[in-house]
Amino acid sequence: MTACVSLPESPSIFLITGLMAAGKSTVAQALAERLPRSVHLRGDVFRRMIVSGRAEMGFELSEEAERQLRLRYRIAAAAADLYFQAGFTVVHQDIVLGQGLAEVAQHYAGRPLHVVVLCPDPAVVAAREAGRAKSGYGDTAAVVDFDRVLRAETPRLGLWLDTSDLTVGETVDRILARLSEARVGGAGVR
Repeated sequence: MTACVSLPESPSIFLITGLMAAGKSTVAQALAERLPRSVHLRGDVFRRMIVSGRAEMGFELSEEAERQLRLRYRIAAAAADLYFQAGFTVVHQDIVLGQGLAEVAQHYAGRPLHVVVLCPDPAVVAAREAGRAKSGYGDTAAVVDFDRVLRAETPRLGLWLDTSDLTVGETVDRILARLSEARVGGAGVR
């Protein structure tokens, strides 16, 4: 049975976050495809643009990695805002954990913002990671470490979805059916 879905007032901004291998890219693309005049903004592209001097991202971040991560978030928010001002709904997808989530949400203050946190079970994330060509974790213990940060240190903003047993289509349906729960911004972040 398909959930009752509705489209957000357009334009708006979605921030899709979660762990590596949580399904962010796939869900963000599918969501963008369901929305009129939409953009899928992949935050990691701004990290990959750094040709020389790029800091490694991992569980423990150096000062330089932290600086580059915050820069990446600011650049992505600026790009999203330009698309938003041009009348597009933006689906910004990136790994935003811990207090970074509240900081990134602040970049969108005054804009209609929907935050969606994909939080499948760590065992599901580890299985998905094992099936991917790229590797973001050194081992299963790293998945558990990142998951702890997600669940214990990340503010409960927006809609948190356990997507362990959901297809991509079901996940998008749930997001659209629960837009009011995902909404964290408008006149300001609540």
